[in-house]
Amino acid sequence: MGRSAIRVENLGKQYYSGQREPYHRLTEAISSLVRYPVARDNGRQGTDHLPDKSARFWALRHVSFEVDHGEVVGIIGRNGSGKSTLLKILSRITAPTEGKAAITGRVGSLLEVGTGFHPELSGRENIFFTGSILGMRKSEVERKFDDIVEFSGVGPFIDSPVKRYSSGMYVRLGFAVAAHLEPEILLVDEVLAVGDASFQKKCLNKMEDVRKSGRTVLFVSHNMPSITRLCPRTILLDQGRIIEDGPSHRVVSRYLSSGLGTAAAREWPDAATAPGNGVGRLRGVRVRNDAGIITDSLDIRRPVQVEMEYDVLEPGHVLTPNLHFFNEEGLYLFVTSDLNPAWRGKPRPVGRFTSSVMIPGNFFAEGTVIVEAALSTMDPVTVHFDKKDAVAFQVIDTLDGDSARGDYAGHLPGVVRPLLQWTDKILGSDAPPGGES
Repeated sequence: MGRSAIRVENLGKQYYSGQREPYHRLTEAISSLVRYPVARDNGRQGTDHLPDKSARFWALRHVSFEVDHGEVVGIIGRNGSGKSTLLKILSRITAPTEGKAAITGRVGSLLEVGTGFHPELSGRENIFFTGSILGMRKSEVERKFDDIVEFSGVGPFIDSPVKRYSSGMYVRLGFAVAAHLEPEILLVDEVLAVGDASFQKKCLNKMEDVRKSGRTVLFVSHNMPSITRLCPRTILLDQGRIIEDGPSHRVVSRYLSSGLGTAAAREWPDAATAPGNGVGRLRGVRVRNDAGIITDSLDIRRPVQVEMEYDVLEPGHVLTPNLHFFNEEGLYLFVTSDLNPAWRGKPRPVGRFTSSVMIPGNFFAEGTVIVEAALSTMDPVTVHFDKKDAVAFQVIDTLDGDSARGDYAGHLPGVVRPLLQWTDKILGSDAPPGGES
């Protein structure tokens, strides 16, 4: 395949508590963006000058990997694992403390809000500025300009400085620019966490187009279905080090089952930071077996119960709890809503609620099941919280012969695995009726 698009060798980044990256003026941003490739800074931005050596910590350490041209690679890991630091180094926003990272091709980056555009420039000016940084002619950017603005939905504000944009407007325009200006290498950090559900879907579809176009993508996300849908390969980081690099379904499964990622029970004890708004907040999601025990491993033949606990903070709302189920490959299995007659069409009073659903055995296929928990009002449709990757569990098939697998021990495809009733008849035979089953 030739020279790699991205080659990272023994990369490390050291910070100390409270350290922040400096804000760059426009001229500094330009000179930083055209500097290439990324390499160790020989101590110029290191930490030897810091007064308190005991406060140092490594955000990344001994990180090495290669990404070929045309590869789409996911980066996952819990908060603080070093994912965003890695992309900042590759984007030339910060310099590594040790090691080097070489990039072959023009790079487009969409990191967290605040790093994509220059705040003093208008949306229009930032589009052309980004295009010039990518080495594009003005005429090339002009051809794509209308599509970028339409995709982002910020047309009425395109000539306003982006410092006046809301975070959602900023990220919508940033994603539109990064996706439409077609850099050879696209670095994306958690952009789908911002925006409503329809825009997130549009972003995912656009990312799918980018993948099919053969461009190189490094995609950081906490959304495991998005990772497995878009990325054939995934790298798992923990405490600044790579702990697995391989096929996405295998790496995501390890992440979810090892305690590094989503577990079978999640709690949000602090009401102020719990997912939600002034109407309702999520306080817990749990996976239980048919004995009521919280577990992340379930026999395929046994039912599974998923419960969500939430606070209703404002009276007068007809609220519908709903759960969304995905497999480890990112396929949407189904959604189920609370249609209990006790509350259907009726406003819930202020208080703490627990809503549960029981899913029968011999329904899921084996593998990882990822659960998204949401609370909605249906008329008009308003989502009060929607926690993606809230919990996850493993469905384990059996070789006992009494599941849908029967006596076959190999791989069984499919997103569900129901145990269905079959009927057999012997035709053209003098066999007695007992031959029917």
